[in-house]
Amino acid sequence: MKTIRSSPRFTRALVVGVAVLALSLAAAASDFSKRRGKLHVIKDCTGKTGDPGSFCVVTSADLPEITIGSKVFYFQSPIPSTGLQDSNVVLDAGNGSRAVGRCTLDLTTFLALCTFSEGTGTFVGFHARINGSPGTDRSNYHWDGAYHFARQSNGNK
Repeated sequence: MKTIRSSPRFTRALVVGVAVLALSLAAAASDFSKRRGKLHVIKDCTGKTGDPGSFCVVTSADLPEITIGSKVFYFQSPIPSTGLQDSNVVLDAGNGSRAVGRCTLDLTTFLALCTFSEGTGTFVGFHARINGSPGTDRSNYHWDGAYHFARQSNGNK
């Protein structure tokens, strides 16, 4: 059996390369962990008529990308025979920052499930699973759930 020997210089370079790669991966993992968490939003839905294009306005949010005054547009009307409104939605924070998703609302309980799968501007890589529930009236509908950013937009952390 033949023994293969490597030079000390090659061995050092290999060890240094592996260490740099490990540190880079650890930094990337740490960066991504900063971009996930719990989400709480309150919306005023007095302007949501059920017609395509009607919307709710965000009055409170604990995620900086969802600014006060952001609008959540609904693009499909409720279907009374199903007891549901199942609609494509766009969360529009202005300046080209939009998240796209889908919401299903129970027309009896007003409980909802919304999912977001991508976005533009500050919502690049945005994903969320949100449970919706009514507050005391239509002016304070609640979204509670989890979010993460699969990747970051240029310079946004």
